[in-house]
Amino acid sequence: MASLASVLGLFVLILSIFIATSAGNFYQDFGITWGDGRAKILNNGELLTLSLDKASGSGFQSNNEYLFGKIDMQLKLVPGNSAGTVTAYYLSSKGSNWDEIDFEFLGNLSGDPYILHTNVFSQGKGNREQQFYLWFDPTADFHTYSILWNPQRIVFSVDGTPIREFKNKESMGVPFPKNQPMRIYSSLWNADDWATRGGLVKTDWSQAPFTASYRNFNANACVWSSGSSSCSSNSASSSASGNNAWLSEELDSTSQQRLQWVQKNYMIYNYCSDTKRFPQGLPTECNMS
Repeated sequence: MASLASVLGLFVLILSIFIATSAGNFYQDFGITWGDGRAKILNNGELLTLSLDKASGSGFQSNNEYLFGKIDMQLKLVPGNSAGTVTAYYLSSKGSNWDEIDFEFLGNLSGDPYILHTNVFSQGKGNREQQFYLWFDPTADFHTYSILWNPQRIVFSVDGTPIREFKNKESMGVPFPKNQPMRIYSSLWNADDWATRGGLVKTDWSQAPFTASYRNFNANACVWSSGSSSCSSNSASSSASGNNAWLSEELDSTSQQRLQWVQKNYMIYNYCSDTKRFPQGLPTECNMS
């Protein structure tokens, strides 16, 4: 029979591991930036909710800035008639030539699907929208929305399934976000001038307040502070050892197949197919495999 001391030692070890893995929470990682009390951190920092009513929406941002990372967040979107509302979850830098990586969830009439809107800005240039329906009800439960951002590519994923990849094509003259650290932002706001059927369906304020919920944030990322990155200069060796494997992560054949499945069955808009929007020719990255 194990001694009492060894049992206690094992318990302390397990407890310390648990504390290490659960230390990150919304109190520690984020700050509420606007909303006059409509954003709330609950359950000892394990849950964050944003609310929108006719007077105001609400939002938060990360305390840290990141220069590359693998970011996960679980969201449960506004249920019922969410027409006119937008829940935005994105990375962004500051300044007139900002970089940005966007998830935006466009609300809809009860029973109709949400539209998941994605975009990538580099040096202030966007117009790279792709839009999708989801293969589940995003209001019924939490689902994981992830951004992989490394020097080679940006990958948007939902519950581990990639839905979009934006590759670094700087060699072809296409700007890529790689020099500006970005914070994580999220907001819930009224956009009924465009969000639902181009603004035809307005927000039904009798359904307010509208609420979106967040949990299980995780950032395996390079934190930017005082002009330097937390990722060591020998990141190649640490990447090879697996500590920062995401820095060189790419889609394997299975992930490529899942990406193609989503784009074939659930993509509803792709800027790379919109010749009306780009009559002078599609953007350079659209003409590359």
